[in-house]
Amino acid sequence: MIKKLLIMLPIIVLAMQQKADEDSIRFIFEPDSLLLHVGESAEITIKMVTSNGKLTGTPFLIYGQPRRSLETYPRISDSTGFAKVKVKPYKPGSLKLRTRSISIKREDRTYGELKISVPKPKLKKIVFKISNDNIYEGTTIRLEPVVYDEANLIRDDVSVLLSSSNSKVANIDGIGTLTTLKAGKTTISASVDSLFTSIDLKVIKNPVRSLSLYSDQDKIRTGDVLTFKAVAYDRRNKVVENAPIQFSYNGKAEYGIGLPASAQIMSDGRFVAETKGIYSIKASSNGYNAQKTIKVGPRNVAKEVELIGHGLISNVYTSDLWIWPGIGEHEGKDFAVTGTWGANGEAYFWDISDPSNMKIIDTVTVDARTVNDVKISEDGRVGVISREGASNRKNGFVILDVSDPYNVEILSTFNDDMTGGVHNTFIYEDHVFAVNNGRKYDIINIQDPKNPFRVGVYELTTPGHSIHDVWVEDGIAYSSNWADGVHAVDVGGLKFNEKNQKKIKFNPLLLKAGQGSPSNPVHLADMVDPNGHNHAAFPFKSQSSDKFYIVAGDEWFPWRYPNKPRPYQPRGGFHFLDFTDTNNPKEEAIYTITEAGSHNHWIKGDTLYAAYYNGGLRIVDISGELLGDLYKQGREIAFFQTGHPDGHIKNSPNVWGTIPYKGYIFFSDMYSGLYCVKLVEKNKESTP
Repeated sequence: MIKKLLIMLPIIVLAMQQKADEDSIRFIFEPDSLLLHVGESAEITIKMVTSNGKLTGTPFLIYGQPRRSLETYPRISDSTGFAKVKVKPYKPGSLKLRTRSISIKREDRTYGELKISVPKPKLKKIVFKISNDNIYEGTTIRLEPVVYDEANLIRDDVSVLLSSSNSKVANIDGIGTLTTLKAGKTTISASVDSLFTSIDLKVIKNPVRSLSLYSDQDKIRTGDVLTFKAVAYDRRNKVVENAPIQFSYNGKAEYGIGLPASAQIMSDGRFVAETKGIYSIKASSNGYNAQKTIKVGPRNVAKEVELIGHGLISNVYTSDLWIWPGIGEHEGKDFAVTGTWGANGEAYFWDISDPSNMKIIDTVTVDARTVNDVKISEDGRVGVISREGASNRKNGFVILDVSDPYNVEILSTFNDDMTGGVHNTFIYEDHVFAVNNGRKYDIINIQDPKNPFRVGVYELTTPGHSIHDVWVEDGIAYSSNWADGVHAVDVGGLKFNEKNQKKIKFNPLLLKAGQGSPSNPVHLADMVDPNGHNHAAFPFKSQSSDKFYIVAGDEWFPWRYPNKPRPYQPRGGFHFLDFTDTNNPKEEAIYTITEAGSHNHWIKGDTLYAAYYNGGLRIVDISGELLGDLYKQGREIAFFQTGHPDGHIKNSPNVWGTIPYKGYIFFSDMYSGLYCVKLVEKNKESTP
């Protein structure tokens, strides 16, 4: 049985009319270019008109590029196709004010662009970041003076000239490395253009006369993090506190063809190897050394993937998926829902109780081109599907009764202030968190799913801010905000009690939570993404270490095949952001495949399940402390490349999302539908 939110014929007629109109749409900017300084503002009039110069009578979106560089208000025009926009640049360069029509089909969008030239502000000051002015002789330090301009922006586009007034005490090489040679005084100077600053440096005698080097293991695997502890002693064999110690390594890989051993050692003594072999770790201070040799063996986590079942969808693109157990009369069965992209607003409901024979049991059709996201409530009663590309531009989400997955019923829709579309959603404790217009997430109460209403909003205040995704766990919402990175927000975080103290121990963000609610979101922590590709985030409480990570996934499309809309050739990976110290988060590890691009991901236990677009499904061991390049360390357990001769794009992989469930791994592929696979030991048969 197919349910329709609107009769499809009027939608087709509207789409044909809109296509004819959009072929002639253009944007008029007044003025047609701007010169502004950082911090200045100006007002621009923008009209979206048809070929005869009349307003289209439809709204359009307004945004700045690059991200975090240009503030625009409003972010959407009025319903006639007219806007007076205030713009304010926050960074110098050749900026762009961009506009985009809101269309039914993505390929029918019309774009406009206004160039805004922002000169570089004058340089203002140079700041040294040396921890103290008393440094031991025999120490090497990277000098990285920071240059600020009059807009208080860090200017990394300038070269700073460094010098030492007494090269016998300390000298500086051409890339800013300071080496102290003997006790004494010197002045370190920095200059760029007309700016000049200096600091006085006192080099003190180094008392170190011997070193010892310890580690609690001498045999590890690739990917294991081993911390070396070095202790310095003076001539009386007393420990020298704060002694400058440098770590290094050399190794011989077990290759047999002359390739070098590959590893990484940090300034705090943490070591991780990418290749198996024999490694010598050395600690040095004041010309004295200590050394320890360790053996690194293979990680040996590889398994094989067995295909259990495949539900082919070839007539449209498949988007996200969700899996859940049946309730009531369907208890004991398992179900899935998948969305569609750039199609006819359909969501497919599947019986996956027998994963080898997955069947579509119902279809819901709504007024949309794309049902990008699908979610089911924890109790298995309510579903939400997102909408983009509605014929009347009333995009939003649709609330469903899914208690009987064979006969799904539409309960209500919510599209208030969601003209630009809802791209992603999450259901948590009778609330829908809806990513709205790519700008914020709205929090909608669905305790009565037939009468939803907005109770809260979370939106950043940074210039040109945008958002892609939100995930909620233990009352903390993790949003992915492209260049603004990940934000952790208290929307009803667990308060401490005996029952949840284990969760709080693993998630230090909960120590700061307890003040927020769906109607009062409270910011807890964040970390900017310097690459601007932050697309999805998943909290990870390590089962085998005391670390708490937010795993942030990229989405990036740097190029595609010429003159072809698809298949794209994306790039990107997954970044492991250590939030154990919530006030000082830092990126510690990355998993990336050079020739492919990441999309959505899921973590269960100490395993990462990664939907890797053209790289297929990837399954990764993330146990223990994480450091460095996980792919090179042999942590990949298995991968599965999709592709079907009858696919929407034939024989091409494009994995969108994945969920581990009851010993299986389900995932959706954009070109060929729903899959179920199972990990098996190498050279062994599996039993479902």
